[in-house]
Amino acid sequence: MTDGKDFIEYDGDDAVKFIQNRLPREMKGKYTFDEINYIIDTVYDFYDEKGFLDEETDEDSVVNIDEDEIVAYVLKCMQKDRINNFTQDEVAFIIQGELAYCDSIGIFE
Repeated sequence: MTDGKDFIEYDGDDAVKFIQNRLPREMKGKYTFDEINYIIDTVYDFYDEKGFLDEETDEDSVVNIDEDEIVAYVLKCMQKDRINNFTQDEVAFIIQGELAYCDSIGIFE
């Protein structure tokens, strides 16, 4: 990286724990590690489909992340996979937590 930072490593276990700690009180303990991890994996499938993870992407390019579009994508995948125990708002909270985790480790810098 041009700013001299060490390579940022995304840790899936830490991401899930981070998200679980940020969830609203009524959602705490409601979903398993695997359920939250499924949503994270689906978010990264979305990023991949959009080309956000392409190695050829210019580091200086700006990527606009539309949370509503991600939520809709995750809900569509959940419906296809017959996972129906999340509401739209709950998926949005988990995605917001994942984005906050990425921000906390400096991925968006």
